[in-house]
Amino acid sequence: MRLTCAIIDDEPLAAQLLESYAKAMPNLTLTGVYNSALTAMSRLRNTPVDLLFLDIQMPELSGLELARLIPRQTRIVFITAFKQYAIEGYKVSAFDYLMKPVSFDSFAETVSKAAEWFTAQNQQAIMREDRIIFVKSEYRLVRVVLDDILYIEGVRDYVRICMKNGERIMSLINMKRLEELLPHPEFLRTHRSYIAHMTNISTVDRQRIMYGTEGVPISENYKDDVTRFLDLHTLA
Repeated sequence: MRLTCAIIDDEPLAAQLLESYAKAMPNLTLTGVYNSALTAMSRLRNTPVDLLFLDIQMPELSGLELARLIPRQTRIVFITAFKQYAIEGYKVSAFDYLMKPVSFDSFAETVSKAAEWFTAQNQQAIMREDRIIFVKSEYRLVRVVLDDILYIEGVRDYVRICMKNGERIMSLINMKRLEELLPHPEFLRTHRSYIAHMTNISTVDRQRIMYGTEGVPISENYKDDVTRFLDLHTLA
């Protein structure tokens, strides 16, 4: 997947290094290199990029301040020589964090991770619109309608997709990968081994989500996500 990107760093040599890295990546289109956050701000707000490599310490307007002003769809990779900014960077939803001097390997790894993230987002959007997926099961592709899924169970290297009609579809796919692709928060991880379809549940108690007589557990690690979904859909 090809991504658009921009670079902002008030140190010309650091900016040039990142520019050389970006131009060497076949899946990146570099739209601009800036030495001032103020100069870049209006351009990036009017014409957002997918990925922004952003220095934190800059005069007039810092990278942390700029990050709060640009469109939310832009994924931000903070660049800095100071580790103490890591926590602040993640508070403004930084996609990644690279330490100066940035090596090409670390730069390329971040770009690869971003490409995977955007690919997953696009696939999720398609699934959300079309409401179907195809999964491999016993040497064939099986069409699965999202609305007909009750829940998904991880079984060793496989997943078991449990359908409303009682059908159980086994597929060799990673649970984490499936979680990334399915529409969120319609589908929520409730346990290390379970993904629940939240719009098809019948009842919920403290420890289980029920689909009629069938249920999936809610573990402590995922309880907050489940509670947040239920709070947003519960009448006081």
